[in-house]
Amino acid sequence: MAIATVNPATGETLTTFEALDEQELERRLQLAEATFRTYRTTSFADRARLLNRAADLLDEDREDVARTMTTEMGKPLAQARAEAAKCAKAMRWYAEHAESLLADEVPAERDVKDSGGSRALVRCRPLGPVLAVMPWNFPLWQVMRFAAPALMAGNVGLLKHASNVPRTALWLEDLLRRAGFPEGCFQTLLVGSGAIDAILRDDRVKAATLTGSEPAGRAVAATAGEMIKKTVLELGGSDPFVVMPSADLDRAAETAVTARVQNNGQSCIAAKRFIVHADVYDAFVERFVAGMAALTVGDPMAEGTDVGPLASEQGRADLEELVDDARRGGADVLCGGERPDRPGWWYPPTVLAGITREMRIHREEAFGPVATLYRAGDLDEAVLIANDSPFGLSSNVWTRQEAEVERFVRDLEAGGVFVNGMTASHPAFPFGGVKRSGYGRELAGQGIREFCNITTVWHGA
Repeated sequence: MAIATVNPATGETLTTFEALDEQELERRLQLAEATFRTYRTTSFADRARLLNRAADLLDEDREDVARTMTTEMGKPLAQARAEAAKCAKAMRWYAEHAESLLADEVPAERDVKDSGGSRALVRCRPLGPVLAVMPWNFPLWQVMRFAAPALMAGNVGLLKHASNVPRTALWLEDLLRRAGFPEGCFQTLLVGSGAIDAILRDDRVKAATLTGSEPAGRAVAATAGEMIKKTVLELGGSDPFVVMPSADLDRAAETAVTARVQNNGQSCIAAKRFIVHADVYDAFVERFVAGMAALTVGDPMAEGTDVGPLASEQGRADLEELVDDARRGGADVLCGGERPDRPGWWYPPTVLAGITREMRIHREEAFGPVATLYRAGDLDEAVLIANDSPFGLSSNVWTRQEAEVERFVRDLEAGGVFVNGMTASHPAFPFGGVKRSGYGRELAGQGIREFCNITTVWHGA
């Protein structure tokens, strides 16, 4: 895949970039290693000052970077602005909390004495250069939720961004440079996916984080396993959205529409499978389908647009294949389902009912504005359907019955359970999944410690 900015609303290639040659890549790896030696000794206060400055610059540049994101991957401009604001918020959150999150832990005195020591502590130390392989769907947020904690922990970052968002990737490197971070603290590597294996095998690279497809995660995990290097993987999801009889159906249906089409439906934590109790199935479906059909599909730069184009021609083709397979298998298309005749990579909000286990869309992630409906006879069946997926990123449940909430929290196989609300990421809460959605956690204290050497310091009596 070429490293290029291609406007998904028109299919027009706007800018192309040359990949780094071996000599330049080597220079950057040397720089990362050298910078880490000194940056790791800086204080939390100095790192926080730099990160807060970067957040201020991001706020000043919000409109420009939002337009860059929309141009490169097609998200509605209002959502791009919100993504930029969210990044600034996360940067300030880590600037404020990193020191306390990584503070020395002192074991109980009796345990120290029992070990034969006089004192002990547990300290978090940075690992070194970390490779971040990031996707195009949230081109700023996905990177910043790695970069903010990693930089505050004293690590340095090497970003291999998706090849269709090079302008955003280069802007991120420039942002942190303008904020005053030392050269080499955060570098964008304009390379193709074929270069990832060699970079990860390099001894100077100590760990990796990847958000992306399951095949990409397998490849990075295999190399990292061979090299005995730490990884964090977030590989997508097919999140259930469960609606029980006690739910507020108006709120549930309204939220369901937003949860399915946020970011043009191209979100790992977008609700994708809507599992509705039989007692309220018809009433919910009527509201939900009406909401999906009423969405405005159009120019992502226009203020009133709800859904823009998909990010790539291949992404649209993949989505069409899933819908067509379901249709051939007997699924009912309640709205959408047909590609519009216009330039660019558009696909309408679509709702499918009558899904069976034999259909590909039951097992595979639909990365676009396509929702699937399931009718559940009771809570037990709702849980079974929700868990009948290879993925386990997050989940949404709508009920006013506390006993039902406890059952879902206990039994749903997911990294998050959001009750009467839409799944969202926030710097204060750990984010990640189970099963084929990956392993490890981003954000919160768990995320900042993922790329730390957790060190026991023991003193003899």
